Parts: sequence; structure tokens; C-alpha cells
Amino acid sequence: MSEPAERAQKLDAVDELAGKRAEFVLDDVVYLDGNSLGALPAVVPGRVEDVVRRQWGELRIRSWEESGWWTAPERIGDRIAPLVGAAPGQIVVGDSTSVNVFKALVGAVRMAGEGRDELLVDATTFPTDGYIAESAARMTGCTLRPVAPADVPGTLGDRTAAVLLNHVDYRTGRLHDLPGLTAAVRAAGAVAVWDLCHSAGALPVGLDEHGVDLAVGCTYKYLNGGPGSPAYLYVRREVQDRFDSPLPGWNSHAEPFGMRSDFEAAPGALRGRVGTPDILSMLALEAALDVWDGVSVEAVRAKSLALTDFFLECVAAYVPEGRVECVTPVAHGERGSQIALRCDDAGDVMKRLIERGVVGDFRAPDVLRFGFTPLYVGFADVERAARVLAQTLA
Repeated sequence: MSEPAERAQKLDAVDELAGKRAEFVLDDVVYLDGNSLGALPAVVPGRVEDVVRRQWGELRIRSWEESGWWTAPERIGDRIAPLVGAAPGQIVVGDSTSVNVFKALVGAVRMAGEGRDELLVDATTFPTDGYIAESAARMTGCTLRPVAPADVPGTLGDRTAAVLLNHVDYRTGRLHDLPGLTAAVRAAGAVAVWDLCHSAGALPVGLDEHGVDLAVGCTYKYLNGGPGSPAYLYVRREVQDRFDSPLPGWNSHAEPFGMRSDFEAAPGALRGRVGTPDILSMLALEAALDVWDGVSVEAVRAKSLALTDFFLECVAAYVPEGRVECVTPVAHGERGSQIALRCDDAGDVMKRLIERGVVGDFRAPDVLRFGFTPLYVGFADVERAARVLAQTLA
């Protein structure tokens, strides 16, 4: 047995989160793509069957009240809240990440007020965020400026209305300075909007602690909500009465069953709702969140860093020098929960890795991306992944 393999056994033996693995539906594949789609929590199928057969099949319309369907968006939002450092009453679940980015950006521009007509967007952002930002800028009469996150403080001005940033770069895994950038944006009189898709459920976020005004995120990655599970919108309590959503709907009305022709926004984060919730996927998400019972985000972060450190050590030990280049920052304070390796023939390499039972993903043109989900990925998985990568590249 190799030295890394022996170390993996020792690390797994003292892993305080190792027992969580039994709460997921897994096989003998090394699954390192939880930063795209999380594994299935074992409790979900039975819970969804109950929703379909009993709540929908037997109770039918009565389930809106008797099964708590109507209050699901805010109830599930309160379950997500501790995972992103938020107190209850500030997160509502529903719609897609893209729709929530749109709500947040236009709402941020409206909150910024008169005389501010510039919208900054992370130049390295996931494409959809960029598309939404461009459309939001056109609709609000703003000028859109793509800026590297590190350059945001020097770019802010008295015309800046809002800034859309990613907490973790989806391609490289770089962790951006949420506290520092939020403080800079607020000091300039602008509104910070954070995309938490690649950080929620993988590391501490601290939305309340750091004074973030608006944030969005998906739930199908580290939160394991399932394909297409609903996203969420965070609206800080202090700005909720100023949040003017560009998508008002009957679900965000102060009197949703009043059927009034004039719109009056509901109090609190509820004004982030729009229409009828996607109940099946929403309640599957609620069930999936059970795996977080008794888990601290700090413990998850500690294991995440240990896993990614160990992976880099194993890659250095097994992979021929010069064959891959790590593009993820080595410093813990700058790293999310993934490792991205640059490789000339990355697309073909990832196909062969998957055939050999190691599942990551490929990002054009030359990046192998490996996501480490601490709730179900172990150190033996990490060692095996690096060893198979070396064999594939040999």
C-alpha cells in the first residue's frame, strides 16, 4: 500500500463527518461532481412518495394548508439560513437562480436610488449571471461594467448602483473576499448582490455578520436538493421594506387571496415570492436538508480544506510533473471546495476518468474540475481519484 493510501485510511478513521455518508445513495464510483449536482440523500425518495401519494393523491387541495405547502418557501428558507449565516425570516425559496439574480439586481438598482446608473458585474462570472446583468442594466438604464472582483474597490464610484459578485469562481474554485468587498460596496453607497451557488453548504458565508444586502443561490449542488431544485433569495432584514421586486406576483402580495387589482408588497422576505411554488421539487429539497441535522458549517469547511489539501498532495505524488497545473489558489482563504487542474486534453481525460469510475467534470477549454462534498466524500475517495488520474495520464 502506498504512503498516500495509508494516510487516507488514517484520515478516514478520525473523520467526524464520515457517518454522514450512510445518509446518501452512493455506489463504488468516486463522485467528485457535487459542485454540479449533489448526491441523493437516502430520505428523499420516501418523502417524495408521501408528497405524491398522500399529500397530493389523497389530501389534494387541502395540502396547501394541512401539509404546509403554502408556507414552504419561507419555512425551507429558514432551514437554509444557518448554512449561510442568516437569521430566520430573511430567505425565501422558489424560482431558479437566474430568476432570483434578476429580482436581486433590479431590486438593488432601485434601492440605490437616483443618480446611480452603473452596474458592476464579476468579469469571470458564470455566463447566465452575465446575461441577466446585461438585461437588468438595459431595463434600468444602467451602464454595465465587467470588473475582476479584486478590482472592484478601485472601480466603485458615486454612480455605482449595484455590484454582482460570485462568492466562489465556478471555473477555478477561487474564493473571493465577501467581507472586504461587501464593506467596500456599502461604503460607496452601492448595493452588493452575492451569488452563493458554489459556497453555500461548503463553507461559512456570514451574510448577516458581514452586512450583505442581497444574495441568491441554488440548492442542487452542496445542498443536494436534486436536479432543478428551487433556488433562494436572501433579503437582509434592514432593507426588506425597501426591496422592490421587479416580478411582483400574487404570492408576494400582502393579501394574496384578496385578488386586488393594485399591488401591495407582503412584509419581509415574502416579497421575494412570485407565483405558485414548485411543491414537488421544493419538498424534495426540504427532505434533503435533513442531512444537515447536527452538522456545523465550520466542521464541513475544515474537512473541505483537508480533502482538497490531500488531493493536491496525492496529485503531486502520483501525477507526472508538468502534466497538469493547478489553477485553484493554494491559500485556504482563497479556496472554495473544488480543485481545478489545467490539462491540454482535459475533455478526453475526463471522459476516460468517468469510464474508470472517477466522476468530475470538464470546463472548456482545458480545465478538469473536481468538487469535494464533505458530507459524503472521504479521503480514500480522494486518494483513488488522484491515483486513477495518474494512470489515465500515463
